[in-house]
Amino acid sequence: MQFTTPFRTSALALSSAAFIGMSVPLHAQQKTGIKDRAAQDAQKKPAPAPGMAVIDGTVTDTLLRPLGSADVSVVGVGARVVTSENGRFRFLQVPSGQYLLVVRRIGYAPTSGIIDVPSTDTLRLAYTLARATNMLDTVRIKETRISMRMKEFDERRLQGVGQFITQEQIEKRGSRDAGDFLRTLSGIDVSRVTTQQFAGTIALSKREGGSVSGDGSGACPMQVMLDGIVLPRFFNLELLPPPKQIAGIEVYSGAATIPPQFGGPDRRCGLILVWTREGY
Repeated sequence: MQFTTPFRTSALALSSAAFIGMSVPLHAQQKTGIKDRAAQDAQKKPAPAPGMAVIDGTVTDTLLRPLGSADVSVVGVGARVVTSENGRFRFLQVPSGQYLLVVRRIGYAPTSGIIDVPSTDTLRLAYTLARATNMLDTVRIKETRISMRMKEFDERRLQGVGQFITQEQIEKRGSRDAGDFLRTLSGIDVSRVTTQQFAGTIALSKREGGSVSGDGSGACPMQVMLDGIVLPRFFNLELLPPPKQIAGIEVYSGAATIPPQFGGPDRRCGLILVWTREGY
């Protein structure tokens, strides 16, 4: 699936039914007014594809100043645009459905959100980025960053704390769903949950108290991070990138085992770290 963005244009097919040099009898000629021409032009425009929508959004800083050159990605489908100087971004011809959107800009902490795209309508979004404490120098270090984080992945794997799924294991199994790999790990219950507030596949820690409903009667949902970006609470695993885009997964089923650099709120139920091959 690939969305059409303003940076890609498709050629319009010209009608072969036009006749050149054909004379028209005087009595058959009619005067064409502005309204008539507008109606004719509207008829010539191709009708929007059924079920397609538009995502129109803005990215600002905490002072509501527009942020240009911010990277906006729809995870898993290869759709990515960069905001203009006024902080605007737009995706065209988006199939209706639920998606995970990630917003990044150098010098700012990334953010993410789950969006529900309606059919044949415009979804308007607004995101605010806060200044990051650890500044990234330039986009030129992206490849080095990806290599370094996978080196750190291997170092943590050798320490024997947590559970790890490598790229080799992912390729060997050949699953279509990233959540399938989590079902093989101990201390985790991957379940399909349907409530009034949530519907999707969620990872629950069996080792910690709490529950989806918050009454403490069972396992509670684990925090998920994608390339170091904190994803929304009660995250639907179905929105993760497909396995062919994943370089590794590491799981810590309790707060006590989570590496310090990934600590923070909502970690009491454990943490799932998903690393992609290209990086978001």
